[in-house]
Amino acid sequence: MILLLTRILSKVALALMVGLLAGCQGGVLDPKGQVGIEEKQLIIVATLLMLLVVIPVIFMTLYFAWKYREGRDEIYEPKWSHSTKIETIVWAIPVVIVIILGVITWKSTHALDPYKPLEHEKEHINVQVVSMNWKWLFIYPDLGIASVNELRFPANVPVAFQISSEGTMNSFFIPQLGSQIYSMAGMVTKLHLIANEPGTYDGISSNYSGGGFTGMKFKAIATDTEADFEAWVEGVKAKSIAGSINNGILDQVSYDKLAEHDLDAHHHEPTPVQYYNSIDPDIFMDNVMKFMKDHGKVELLKGTVFDSNMIHDNASHGAMNHGEMDHGEMNHDESNHSSHDMHTEADK
Repeated sequence: MILLLTRILSKVALALMVGLLAGCQGGVLDPKGQVGIEEKQLIIVATLLMLLVVIPVIFMTLYFAWKYREGRDEIYEPKWSHSTKIETIVWAIPVVIVIILGVITWKSTHALDPYKPLEHEKEHINVQVVSMNWKWLFIYPDLGIASVNELRFPANVPVAFQISSEGTMNSFFIPQLGSQIYSMAGMVTKLHLIANEPGTYDGISSNYSGGGFTGMKFKAIATDTEADFEAWVEGVKAKSIAGSINNGILDQVSYDKLAEHDLDAHHHEPTPVQYYNSIDPDIFMDNVMKFMKDHGKVELLKGTVFDSNMIHDNASHGAMNHGEMDHGEMNHDESNHSSHDMHTEADK
């Protein structure tokens, strides 16, 4: 009976494993970048550690169900009230596993910090990312170009992302390369990734953002060499990429036009790939700061450098508020004085 049960469970486990692994291609379990590889190892280690508890529990559950099944002469009559050995095993193993997982989590959290630049002999390529309804805008500030729903970079070269949103919160995610991170309006999040081999990888938003969410997809293309990437950059600048849509300069007018979305709830067609052969160098931060109270008066790229006019305006505003407060206090005193007089009259 035990042999038959073991065979059945083995077949079920094999079928489940084949089914699960069949969907691994192109996902987090098929990493093509340094960050993705380290995250896969973390997933495997954590899963194996937890299975040290799960597998014995499953086995004992099946064994006890078989041993004390109806029609068998086995009678469950425990004759003890406490077992030091059993209590030690039951508590010690989970405690040890939790400690080990805690140490691994602590180390991996710092090692895989998305804001931490990757250690590499080559300089990072800077890309500014804006999630829109429902498309992705990629700006290359150092190269003076931009693209829509297509991200290119050379393989074996780290990429530093600055990520924001034009409105609805999304999550920037290239599963085969590693970490995901949210894009939020008025904020800039950071992410550092690298592709260890050339290829075309699927990019998505892993955070639902509305009716056109199915169009929030893009292709992340890691070119074979840096020369191939530079040739693509020159092709975008020269408007010479065959079959492409080139919209000219990315300034505030073209940005606002791109940010418009179809209000038709049944419109799910993804936005085609588009290019901009030149950009306004401040377009990214200008649209991040437009959600701020003092838009245009604070320079974030150089730290917290405040415009003297803003400080003067704030000082004047503060003085006005102080004056209003004094006026309020005066009215409050008058009100109290009037109230006192009314009470005096009532007493009379």
